[in-house]
Amino acid sequence: MDKIIGIGNALVDVLVQLSDGSQLVALGLPKGGMQLIDDERQNQISILMQTLNPRIATGGSAGNAVLALANLGAASGFIGCVGEDEMGRFFSRNCQETGIDARLIIGQGNTGVANTFITPDAERTFATYLGVAGDLSADTITPDLLRGYQMIHIEGYLVQNHDLIREICRVAKQLDMKTSIDLASYNVVCDNLSLLRELVAEYIDIVFANEEESVAFTEGKFPEEALAEIAGMADVAVVKLGKRGASAMRGDEKVVVPGKTTGVVDTTAAGDFFAGGFLYAYARGASLEQCLQVGSLLSQSIIQVVGTRLPEQQWSEIRLNVAHILHEDD
Repeated sequence: MDKIIGIGNALVDVLVQLSDGSQLVALGLPKGGMQLIDDERQNQISILMQTLNPRIATGGSAGNAVLALANLGAASGFIGCVGEDEMGRFFSRNCQETGIDARLIIGQGNTGVANTFITPDAERTFATYLGVAGDLSADTITPDLLRGYQMIHIEGYLVQNHDLIREICRVAKQLDMKTSIDLASYNVVCDNLSLLRELVAEYIDIVFANEEESVAFTEGKFPEEALAEIAGMADVAVVKLGKRGASAMRGDEKVVVPGKTTGVVDTTAAGDFFAGGFLYAYARGASLEQCLQVGSLLSQSIIQVVGTRLPEQQWSEIRLNVAHILHEDD
């Protein structure tokens, strides 16, 4: 069951490292926050970014998780919408080079960009231009688009389009696919709580949440109690605890793995890579503890670089460590 497809906002990350937070103040961006911006603001920020030695990488929550899966060797696909522009071609080319089956829809407009400002404390501030990434609609979701995969990983931000996410879940169930979702953000959970709880109870097999998202989903319960409540609705609940590690629960089985102290350069995609690693192990029949260990390994690896690109030598080491965790090197 290791054929996994992700669906979400197809974004290109444009990342810069700042020497301090003064430029964020000048741009009117709250440190550590995320603002959606329009075409005019994107043009302004794009001009500034070019003076700051930017790095670019494919992004988007589900896209990052699929990138991790592909580099681990899983048969992976991705569904998203890009424009017929240089950023869209970059996204498509990167998928091809990584071995991702990119089932991309070409929209009429510009590819989405996540402008990412990283301060010396490794905190990220986003100015996100969705472009055509948000053009995915319920009408585009057909059985043929999902066919050939045993599992689908849904980006939680898509819940803001109620018809779209309902149709994704409906078609996935029709095809007897396993379904996982990352709850995306505290605000998104709060704004769409009723629908999210309905979808998790009826369709979702695996739920990923951080502490804030788990509290929001359960309307104020502490993470440990939230984990149990979510596990009572889905087959598997996973709560990421940051530096304190992560916990997972399936039925009455509960597992916690501690965090590791390591140098943090950039936390971009930490949760996404965690989900990718967890799903890779899960699809291979691993135990909950092994799934958490693989997820943690990938999360710890990606926070030590800027962006989502790891050199092949590091991926080779990661694959060896994953094989050891899963006892595939015996």
